[in-house]
Amino acid sequence: MPRAEAQTDSPPAPLDLPDLATLRAGGKRAVARALALVETARGRPELVALLDQAAEAGKAHVLGLTGPPGVGKSTLTNALLQRARAAGQTVAVLAVDPSSRRTGGALLGDRARMKTDPDDRGVFVRSMAARDRLGGLSDDSIAAVVLLRALYDLVIVETVGVGQSEADISLVADTVVLCIQPASGDSLQFMKAGVMELPDIIVVTKADMAEVSRRAASEVAGALSLSGGGAGGWTVPVIRLSAATGEGLAAFDAAVSDHLTYLDAAGRRAVLRRAQAEKWVEEAVRVRFGTWGLARARGLTLAAKGPFSREAEVAARLTSAQD
Repeated sequence: MPRAEAQTDSPPAPLDLPDLATLRAGGKRAVARALALVETARGRPELVALLDQAAEAGKAHVLGLTGPPGVGKSTLTNALLQRARAAGQTVAVLAVDPSSRRTGGALLGDRARMKTDPDDRGVFVRSMAARDRLGGLSDDSIAAVVLLRALYDLVIVETVGVGQSEADISLVADTVVLCIQPASGDSLQFMKAGVMELPDIIVVTKADMAEVSRRAASEVAGALSLSGGGAGGWTVPVIRLSAATGEGLAAFDAAVSDHLTYLDAAGRRAVLRRAQAEKWVEEAVRVRFGTWGLARARGLTLAAKGPFSREAEVAARLTSAQD
């Protein structure tokens, strides 16, 4: 066999991938390298093993912010980041943007609007592309959140969602925050789309627009009562907030704290995260293999335990079945 062909057929070199402890100690550059591998080395055994470890070790509270473009999510994210750092928490922000049709990369680049100290090792900000998920979370974004929540105290995931694509944030978030802009008609549109069933907290932004903001909050509260928003004993609060002036931020902090208390009662967070992990596998199979793959996967008995190794095992077995 010619030498060039032998090189082509040779197995890839092992990934130079640190463990979680090394990543925690390695700072922003180490985390950035690991996230680059999440996007370029999907399915490689070393990465699968690291992601399974991260899924098991996830310590962070994952706060998901969603809502239409221009509602003020980036301004709110920046305010929450600053408050968390002032309280001594380490923070990672993942801004999931629409994809460029030309390059496939993140289109808006929300990290450019985050005011952070480059020398602050307790803050990490990254933009990722939604790819084919219409403003939702790609499989790479989900893996990135899983890794970040094992490394930081708070992970804020900001998505550009419109309509039902906002449901993707529930795949990773412990607390889903829906942001609505006053005088935009958002409350009616979200009620029609069924989005009111998703959030744990609703924020009406730009509270400095006092009367308009109060009217919007009243409309949202009415939409919630019609949609039955909230479940399992949790009542979804509606908070008027201005991240620019600080109005409502203390009330928002209290609502997040209350939701964390609710999650920690009766093991709700563990139940939520197990359900999310099952959904990750299902969504990855659906994206790659379609309804045929989903039907076949549901009949498989898997040896793998972690969600990412289960996904890899299902993918290998379905690929073999196609050949």
